[in-house]
Order: sequence, then structure tokens, then C-alpha cells
Amino acid sequence: MGTRLLEAAGLLILIGISLLVRTGQLGTHYWIDEGLSVGIADRPLLDIPGVLVQDGSPPLYYLLLHVWMRLTGDGEVATHWLSLIFALACIPAALWVGASLFDRRTGWTLALLAALCPFLTTYAQETRMYSLVAFLGLLATGCYLYAYVRGRRGCRIPFGIALALLLYTHNWALFLGAAFAIGLVVVWTALPAGGEERRRLLRDALIGFGLAAVLYLPWVPTLISQTLHTGAPWSNAPSFRALIHAPDLVFGGFDGTVAILLAGGAGVVAAARADAFERRVVVPVLLVLAVVPILIPWLTSQVSPAWATRYLAVTVGPLLLLSAFGLRRAGGIGVAGLVLLTLMWASTGAPTAKSNVHLLGEELGPDLRRGDLVVATQPELVPVLSHYLPRDDGLRFATPLGVVTDTGVTDWRDGVERFDASSVSEELIPLLDEVPVGGQVLLVTPIITSEARWSAPWTRRVYDRTLEYEGVLRGDPRFELVATLPDQVRSLPPNPVQGLLFRKVG
Repeated sequence: MGTRLLEAAGLLILIGISLLVRTGQLGTHYWIDEGLSVGIADRPLLDIPGVLVQDGSPPLYYLLLHVWMRLTGDGEVATHWLSLIFALACIPAALWVGASLFDRRTGWTLALLAALCPFLTTYAQETRMYSLVAFLGLLATGCYLYAYVRGRRGCRIPFGIALALLLYTHNWALFLGAAFAIGLVVVWTALPAGGEERRRLLRDALIGFGLAAVLYLPWVPTLISQTLHTGAPWSNAPSFRALIHAPDLVFGGFDGTVAILLAGGAGVVAAARADAFERRVVVPVLLVLAVVPILIPWLTSQVSPAWATRYLAVTVGPLLLLSAFGLRRAGGIGVAGLVLLTLMWASTGAPTAKSNVHLLGEELGPDLRRGDLVVATQPELVPVLSHYLPRDDGLRFATPLGVVTDTGVTDWRDGVERFDASSVSEELIPLLDEVPVGGQVLLVTPIITSEARWSAPWTRRVYDRTLEYEGVLRGDPRFELVATLPDQVRSLPPNPVQGLLFRKVG
């Protein structure tokens, strides 16, 4: 009983430390992606899966966010708390996974890593699904290793459920699922040829993976439609450097990655030398789970770009587990590495600013009147704009793709083709003609400081259309420019935008 009380106290202390580290920026204002989250979740619950055909994401996080917003509201602190809860839940999950699969010291090492992991610190304070992805990925990894490496057959069903929930949270869970399948091959080759153990492994795999497939099957038609018509046109093919530095986001930068590689790597090598089972099964499987979900999307993105480092949330669980396994077995080097990581990660916080859209809403929103037109040359800005601009003033929204009737979601379907089919003369000029004398147009454009960063199929078109739209409004004698925010492009936050307010005078 005394040991359990001490462990409970230790767990509460870790959660408390994590709270201190992960609540400094709970009130940071939304950026584009968070505006999409709130906009999608702020509609009838049963409408959410259908509207996601336009977006490209699975529905679980948005369904949970919908319920949460009904209880707490849609402000930044309120919605960030949901992400924080998922990040904090990773700590007891990590303790269970590490201690039950290996030993108590591995469990506490993994729990400490989960409590301070920079990736979780960042996304604990963002209204997106990534902390939930990390939590479910950690549970799925633990159940998988229990069921198929440790042979605890009772974990087959929990594994199937956890994998299905993960698939309903983010599409990159498919890559972790592929890693799970490859890991089975590793286990298979280590078992005696032609023996009952191999047949039992196959039956167990059919149960766990089959359950996940059955549960996920209803979403597959939507996934196919999303794959064919949405994709990620804003993404470029990632470089080899992006692959090498992919773990940096999880480990808090290149220094953290190097510390893990040196200290944890030494422990992994030592474990492989000391124990035949760990050399033949445990270490190879852990490496597969950590590397494959990074390598496969990098390779596929060379052909069809869909790379974003935040999507590596699916690898947080496997990477931290492999790290804890190695640090635990590295002796004094592992202890030194863990202390170094603790000191580095404890001072790592979330971004203090993500966008200036809220400032635009505060400064220019009061000048807008019913019927005024808001034009965003970057279509995915509309949800966050509609959140921060006056909501009940009957504003009209438009993008280069046309008038926006549903301001809570961006319709990515065949976006590049629709961009190419649109034009200033067909989309913008008729809207300007409709503006009455005295009416206003708020043109919102991304502030582009580096043209090279706007070279993907989607972003290149946004760049070109931004120049066109601003040129037309500045050159139209019927409109006068009455306000610009910011008026000087300096000391900009990430993802900056500029608002140009025009009034029709003739």
C-alpha cells in the first residue's frame, strides 16, 4: 500500500509539473488551422462527418470538440484545455505502457518524457487533434506490444479498438498501422518455423487488425473521396533534410534528438547484446514502430506531397517508448541523458503568437457594418476570420473561389483546379460592382515575406491571386483605402495577414 501511495504521489507530481510547463500559452489566439477546428465543430453533431468530405480529416476529434464547446464555449482557453487534457493523459498511459511491458524504471522514464515532451507541450495548447493522436498512438502501441510481442492475448481487442480510434482521429494513423503490420513480420520470423506459435500469431493478428478494419470500414468511402479530391495541395515534396530532422519536433530540436541518439542509442545497443529476445524481437519491433511511420509518408510525399511535421504525432508514442527503453538500459549515460533532456524540455514552451488575425478583428471589426464584404485571398483564412470578426453583423465573405456560404470550413475539393477555373473578372469584379456607395470591402491577404515559401500548387496560386486582387482594388477609382493593418510589415507573428479596408465612394 505504501508503494502504491508513493507512486500515486509521484504521478500527481509529474502531472503538476506538466501543468506548469503546458499552461503558459493557453490563451494564445487562434491561427488558420484552429479556426478550422472551431468552425467545423461548431455545427450540429451529426453534420460533422458529412462536412469533413470537404476538409480531408476523420471526425473523432471534431465530435469531441463539439461536445466540449457546448460545455465550455469556443474561446481559446476553453478549447485549448481539451488538448491539454489529452496531453496530460499521456503521462499515466506512459507509466502503464513502460512499466507493464518492461519494468518500473522504464515506466517512470517514459512518464517523465511524456510529461515534458516538447511536441506535447506545443499541441497541448492548440485547438487541434495532435495531443489526442499522441495519446491514442501511445495506447495502441502499448496494446500492440502486449498482444503480439509479449503474447498477452487479452490485449488483442483493446489494440483493435485503440487503432480504430486512432484512424478516426488522423489519416496518418494508416502509416502507424503499416508499421504494426511490418512489426508482425519481425515477430513471425523469430518464431519456430511451422510451429503452433506462428499459427496463433496469425489468428491473433486477424482478431486485432480485423476488429480495427471492421470498425473503420464505414469511414473508408469518405477516405477514398478525400484522397481523390482534397489531398494536401499546400504541401511541397519534403527534402532529405526534412526526413533526417523529422524527430526534432518531438525531441525539442536537433540537440534533443542528438541526446536521445547518443544516450538512448547506447542503451538499445547494450540491450540487444545482452538479451537474445530483445535483440531478435523487441529492439527491431521498436525501431520499426519508430521509423516506418516517418519513412513511409516521406516516400509517398515524393510522389504526392502531403508532408507536415505536426502529422508526426502518430510517432510520438513509439519514439518516446524507444527512447525510454534505451535510456533505461544505458546505465549512467542514460541517467545523464535523461537529466539533460529534463533540463532542456522543462524550459520549452508553446508559441506565444500564431497569427495576427485576432488583432485585425479587434481593430477593424468595429468599423465593419452589415452587408460589408470580406475578401480573403487565402481561402482557408475564412473560418478564423469569421471567428474574430463581428459574427452577427451580416458580413459577406468571399475568396478567389467565390462567395462563401459556410464560413466554418474550407472546401479543399479539387481546389487547384477550381483556382485555375476562377478569375478576377468572374469572381471579384461582380462582387465589387454590387457594393453600394458607402459600403466597404475588407481585403485580407497573407503577408508574404519569402516568395520561395509559396511555391506549392495551392500557395503559388494564392500568391498570384493576392497580387491581382490588391492591384485591382488599389487601382479601382470607385474605392478609397481608409485603413491598413498592420501598416508596417515588421515584428510579424507567424502566419501574418494584412487587412486593407476600402470604402466605395463612387
